[in-house]
Amino acid sequence: MNKFIKTTTLTIAAAAVSVALASGAQAKEWRGWNIHPPEYPVSTGMEEFAKLINEKSGGDLEAKVYHGGVLGDQPDAIQQVRLGGLDWAVFNLGPLGEVAPEANVVSLPFIFKSVDAMHDVMDGPAGQQIADGLIEAGLQPLGWYDSGARSFYNSKRPINTPADLDGLKFRVMSNDLYVQMVDALGGNATPMAYSSVYQSLKTGVIDGAENNYPSYDSSGHFEAAKYYSVTQHLILPECLCMNKALYDSLSDEEKKIVHEAAEASVTIQRAAWADRAEQSKEKVIAAGIEVNEIADKQAFQDAMQPVYDNFLKANPDLADLVKAIQDAQK
Repeated sequence: MNKFIKTTTLTIAAAAVSVALASGAQAKEWRGWNIHPPEYPVSTGMEEFAKLINEKSGGDLEAKVYHGGVLGDQPDAIQQVRLGGLDWAVFNLGPLGEVAPEANVVSLPFIFKSVDAMHDVMDGPAGQQIADGLIEAGLQPLGWYDSGARSFYNSKRPINTPADLDGLKFRVMSNDLYVQMVDALGGNATPMAYSSVYQSLKTGVIDGAENNYPSYDSSGHFEAAKYYSVTQHLILPECLCMNKALYDSLSDEEKKIVHEAAEASVTIQRAAWADRAEQSKEKVIAAGIEVNEIADKQAFQDAMQPVYDNFLKANPDLADLVKAIQDAQK
């Protein structure tokens, strides 16, 4: 860890401890941040977690979910949970790569072969190594939610080969790996807040974006970008996590309650995600969206070699983690 990250982490940890001591170890209400609408699978899992926390503690612990990003945008919410201004949340590991290098490994395109493979890896030793990196950044992971497989969609044409991205402007999440990914495929990457994507598609500021079926559906993006190409270039887990200082302040019995609630919510969320993904796929196809499967993704995968090379050059200490994830899927 470089000196800047270490100093920042220590500062955040100290601030979080101060917040926890000032507010008490058992706050009246643990505020949970969520970017998604209430009916979304992530929201379903979070509501289950909150319900079980309240029930299992007999009301001594109280958790509540605030949906739809009403407590702030994702980058700000990540910092707030690290500092203790918010108590818990579910964050996509894409943006978390900005605060914990270990989390960035799962943002390497095509590192997971399937959603099931991602589950196996994240529930195993490699997932624990990623969790350790987040803990050092002030976040206590409690479980890994599903966010499916992300694919490209746009308003211009189907994408069957990397050449089909040539000249198209794609919105990506705020992570340099995604910029490199789109650039390596010949497109133009535009980092942009999720809330701005719909209008940008409608007005032609961007030509497309990339996401999973449920988000493509619930956001209304399919109304403005009718070509959905199943590249499945990213299979990103989401982290159910809480402020590390708050977690550390809990008794062993309270921690047991938290982990049991988290484990149950993960099971429910993953099942809800699988159902919703299929429903959303059927919905957008019924709406006239042109979906094309890509039988051979090798050309897309080959184009990612410079992305991997740049990442490992900048993070040589993470080479073993990358290899462990790849080896676990052989």
